[in-house]
Amino acid sequence: MTNNVVNTTMIYLKKDSSYLLLFRNKKKNDINEGKWIGVGGRQEINETIDECAIRETKEETGLDVHSLSCCGEVLFVDENNRIMMYVYEITDFSGELIECDEGDLKWIPIQDIYDYPMWEGDKAFLPKVINHEPYFKMKLTYCKNELISVENY
Repeated sequence: MTNNVVNTTMIYLKKDSSYLLLFRNKKKNDINEGKWIGVGGRQEINETIDECAIRETKEETGLDVHSLSCCGEVLFVDENNRIMMYVYEITDFSGELIECDEGDLKWIPIQDIYDYPMWEGDKAFLPKVINHEPYFKMKLTYCKNELISVENY
């Protein structure tokens, strides 16, 4: 396992009582294939994490973010990676959705969100986002893509 931590963003755009989720079904060799996740991606070398969230939202959805705040941070650990994911809920945006080259975008009613295939770890932190809990920090440990521990810190 590498000691380097990769910074990423995960953005949940909220409109009315729905979140915009991305069904990952278009990229080759995609660890997220077949899962519904928020939009987002890796932080580039010369940008802040907020700038990453704004850029990734624009690239994957075509939507312009007007204001944002980070809800929490989740450290993912597995046999090969350490990924720090900064989680956002964004309600202040405008524009028209575009086709995403990573998968299909869909507005999903929040009450139905857990009916869609997603990572088990996402089910651990999503309630904190949905319920607007205070800023959270969590560590999710996976082994062979199975969630083996959830730690709040």
